[in-house]
Amino acid sequence: MLRLRSESSPAWLSRALGSMDTVLLDHAHCEKKAASTAVNLIFRYPDKAELLVPLSQLAREELEHFERVLGLIRQRGGEYRRLSPSPYAGRLHQGVRKAEPGRLVDTLVACAFIEARSCERMKLLAENLEDEELARLYRSLLASEARHHQAYLDLAANYCTREHLRERIEALGEHEAGAVVAEVDEVRLHNG
Repeated sequence: MLRLRSESSPAWLSRALGSMDTVLLDHAHCEKKAASTAVNLIFRYPDKAELLVPLSQLAREELEHFERVLGLIRQRGGEYRRLSPSPYAGRLHQGVRKAEPGRLVDTLVACAFIEARSCERMKLLAENLEDEELARLYRSLLASEARHHQAYLDLAANYCTREHLRERIEALGEHEAGAVVAEVDEVRLHNG
């Protein structure tokens, strides 16, 4: 269960299907950022032994996904390049508390929501793409996105009570539902 408070709009899907080269480029950036986030958490919390191995494994898997998406971009005649960042993650992280241990719990929950939204949107793409190779890519990533979502929630459960975790999932879930609808000029995996 992905715990999302909203569903992606048909308008997002239509825009994404019409701009798959941009979506793929953004997807590559998202995978790279996901790996970076996991590694950054290892550096920020070296004293949290429960985080180290799971986040290291997650970072490696995200980099494997990055490489797969890069390969498809090149195969389609494109090149990896800079892309203006999506405001989604920044908006979502505005709901993260600043003081510890709340900051750690909320950061892990926010990461879980990013993975959940990725899973939801990749499922939509897999079900609606006419390009079978792209559809296959997105189908192949669904299980790992859902697993990453749950892994972040499991990690957060180490640092608060179950009730408190439910409260933070509820609060950040509402915040995420607002963050995902932000419009940008170009379609992105997590916006619109």
